[in-house]
Amino acid sequence: MTYQPRVYRQSAESPDLVGFAVVVGETDLYIQAEARLTDEALESIRQARTQIERHIQNYPHFATSLGPLPEPEKCPALVRDMYQAAQQAGTGPMAAVAGAVAAYVGQQLLASSRQVIVENGGDIFLATEVARVVAIESGSSRFSGQIGLAIPGGVRLGVCTSSGTVGHSVSNGRADAAVVVAPNTALADAVATATANRIQGPQDCQQAVTWATQLPGISGAVAICGDQMVVGGEIEIVPIAANRKTLTQVAPDELLLDREPADRIE
Repeated sequence: MTYQPRVYRQSAESPDLVGFAVVVGETDLYIQAEARLTDEALESIRQARTQIERHIQNYPHFATSLGPLPEPEKCPALVRDMYQAAQQAGTGPMAAVAGAVAAYVGQQLLASSRQVIVENGGDIFLATEVARVVAIESGSSRFSGQIGLAIPGGVRLGVCTSSGTVGHSVSNGRADAAVVVAPNTALADAVATATANRIQGPQDCQQAVTWATQLPGISGAVAICGDQMVVGGEIEIVPIAANRKTLTQVAPDELLLDREPADRIE
């Protein structure tokens, strides 16, 4: 895999939090918290990677399968989340790895910071006490950078994005952005991948969002392809220009949502 500079992080600062990057091997996180918790984050990443790597040694198919696998009787909670997310989404367990690692690190950092945002290649674990907005970047679509997802205060959410046209996500579809929000970040990650896989053109956005939002545990979904956007679930979309002061911005591998059943915007 070719490394792609994550230039979107230059515009992802939250003025009330301290932002810092932490890299261990292929794991490249951008974290925002109430203090610079570099040592704590490094230790959490190492723990997460060790659990996954040891599991792969015992179960090699865990790393390569493109479909769900049976869950072994004994495995770490992080790995179990990946198995279960894959079962619901119909993907391989590694489709949930970025979200699972982001959540693992974020939950551990909550012991030292009341608010934590962990972005892992476009997949976000977010625990916030104040309202925030996450911008949606969607390549050449006219919606790109113009809209965001409104996140209320007092929540813990996973916001994950997959794209077939932007960023480094592995996708079998052509979506400019498929965004999924769920309390479980690993689940949001796997379902975002599966949602993007279902989109080969603008005509597929409606059915992809309907499929995603009918799954248990999914709060909402957004699909953007070309000049079409479909929004479903309990997510709110807002114009970016009106929310400059509260913006937490991320790129097409990360996002958020809030709305009623599937609405179509053309």
